[in-house]
Amino acid sequence: MKWQQLPLGPLQTNCYIVENTDRTCLIFDPGEEGKKLIQLLNKRKLKPMAIMLTHAHFDHIGAVNMVRDEYNIPVYLHKQEENWLGDPALNGSQLFMHVNAIMVNPADNIINKEGTMTIGGFEFHVFHTPGHSPGSVSFYFEEDEFVISGDALFQGSIGRTDLPGGNQSQLLKSIHDKLLSLPEETYVLSGHGPVTSIGEEMDSNPFLNGF
Repeated sequence: MKWQQLPLGPLQTNCYIVENTDRTCLIFDPGEEGKKLIQLLNKRKLKPMAIMLTHAHFDHIGAVNMVRDEYNIPVYLHKQEENWLGDPALNGSQLFMHVNAIMVNPADNIINKEGTMTIGGFEFHVFHTPGHSPGSVSFYFEEDEFVISGDALFQGSIGRTDLPGGNQSQLLKSIHDKLLSLPEETYVLSGHGPVTSIGEEMDSNPFLNGF
C-alpha cells in the first residue's frame, strides 16, 4: 500500500491519497483545488473508493463536493461534526476574510465509534482524537506503519485550539493516549507541513515535553 501527500489550497492543507495494489484508493481531506486532484487521480488511473475527513474545518473540505460528484463516492465524517460541513460558522470559513463561505453537502457515512474500519481492500483503525476540534479523528494503517493525524499532531507542534470547540488539554490527552502509544517508527501524516514520526515527536516536540 502506498500513500502520496498533496498540499492543496492557500493554506497548503495536506490531502493524502492512499493507494492499494489494485489501483483503488482512499482520499483523505481534499481541502481545495478539486480539479488538480481529479486530474492527478485520472492521470494515475486510480479508482477512488471514499473520501475520509479527519475533521470538518474549511481548509480540509473545500473540494469534497467536486470530488464526490466526479466519482460518486461516499464521504465519512465523525458524528460530532456532521453539521459543520454546511455551516460556514462551524467549519470556520466565515472567520477568515480571504475565504469564501464554504458549504458542503452532508456526509454519507457518520463515524460514531472507534475501531477497525474496512472499505474495499483497505483496513485501518479509527481513533477519536479531539482537541483541535470536537470530531477530529486519526486513521491508523497498522500494517503499513503510518497514521493520518489531521491537525492533531505536526512536526514540532500540535494543532491550534483557539477555534470553536478547541481544547488544548483535551488535544494533549488525545495525542498522548492515542498517538504516542503507537510504535515509534510509525509515520505521522499531518494536515499541514512535512511528514514526521511518533518517535521524532516523542523526542523533540516541545509541546509534548510534559509527557
